[in-house]
Amino acid sequence: MFRICSIFFVAWALAAAEPADWIWSARYVITEDAQHRVIENGAVAIRGGRIVGVGARAGIDAKFQPKQRLDRPDAILAPGLINTHTHAAMSLFRGIADDLSLQDWLEKFIFPAEAKNVSAEFVRWGTRLGCLEMLLGGTTTFTDMYYFEDVVAEVAKEAGMRGVLGETIIGFPVADNKTPAEALQFTERYLVRFRNDPLVVAAVAPHALYTNSDETLKASRALANKYDAPLVIHLSETKKENDDAMAQRHMSPTKILDSLGVFQGRTVAAHGVWLDDDDLAILKERHVGVAHCPSSNMKLASGVAPVVKMLAMDIAVGLGPDGPAGSNNDFNLFEEMDLAAKLAKVANHDPRALPASAALEMATIRGARALGLEKEIGSLEAGKRADLITVRLDRPNAVPLYDPISQMVYALKAEDVRDVMVNGKPVVRDARILTLNAAQILQKAAEYRARISASLK
Repeated sequence: MFRICSIFFVAWALAAAEPADWIWSARYVITEDAQHRVIENGAVAIRGGRIVGVGARAGIDAKFQPKQRLDRPDAILAPGLINTHTHAAMSLFRGIADDLSLQDWLEKFIFPAEAKNVSAEFVRWGTRLGCLEMLLGGTTTFTDMYYFEDVVAEVAKEAGMRGVLGETIIGFPVADNKTPAEALQFTERYLVRFRNDPLVVAAVAPHALYTNSDETLKASRALANKYDAPLVIHLSETKKENDDAMAQRHMSPTKILDSLGVFQGRTVAAHGVWLDDDDLAILKERHVGVAHCPSSNMKLASGVAPVVKMLAMDIAVGLGPDGPAGSNNDFNLFEEMDLAAKLAKVANHDPRALPASAALEMATIRGARALGLEKEIGSLEAGKRADLITVRLDRPNAVPLYDPISQMVYALKAEDVRDVMVNGKPVVRDARILTLNAAQILQKAAEYRARISASLK
């Protein structure tokens, strides 16, 4: 009789359980929700492209009946990392010119190399290489600014990766458009094509104040607002940029852009190294997201962004590796978390400045805020997009473990990422990419290296 009752109870429980496509479980679940919960022996249930449950494994198992299951008892399960500024296709220029100032790097090496080599196919293969590296390292969303951004979007969808992808508008002839007017027309077609895409947020990306006219900057803002799209721009990256603006117009770049109305809408400003208190007040008032790029700013000796002040003002600050061609040579967000925390500490002479929890927040939910996507991504919560990663805890650099958040920022590495899901679909399993042909991409990268080297002789 007892056995019959047990069988009926199990059958009733299974019938009452909600269906799910997946349950992922791990030793720790770092949610990055409003309560900053870290759940030991936790689990996440996924249905379609969204999270439907987060909690202790026993509770999730009781509530949901999954089609498939992934259990990682020696791992952390965390939100996918969010890259708020990069130039993915520039992976094919990785290491082409190092240890230079930004102006020398751009004007003597990058702009000439781009003029001779960049094409739609260059962008396709460079973005594939970038997406391969980012996904294997736990980045599920990237914010891009480059040429042929429609091709970047195609590759992001092919890779199964989320992207806020900005078509570059710049005041001199480049690979895809010869004038700003052509670039604006190109960008509008691009915005229309990818409107309401589940993975791609198409954006308008005027390169910077110093590379565009006032008219082009105003037109870029108007175009972005017409399609409710983000505007992505470089801002106050170098002292020279600020000094030139002050000498020519007696205002900081931030004040100039604000006077032109550039911040009147969704905006992501990259770098923000040379910002004073008045500039920060403007960014706060206009709800501008800031992409902090510690590796790039250090490597180019651009300076130290006032990130601690930004966080104290609750400005939405995310992290970005920038371009992998001289300003930074990889797409490693684990490295950016670690460096962001340590750079803030040494710059402020305070070991308590920018703790590990703040660094992880910048790579997840605060980065999502910077992009205007905090209602969709950045934390593990029911209703949000199912973008999540598992990170191994069974390697020498991962033990012993006392604090999962500290371990994520200061001890774990991009190569410790084991599994990645974007929008409810696994894209990395056991550290192997499922959506891209890794061998073919590496072969193409070698071919482009030979071609690029020959073009520069």
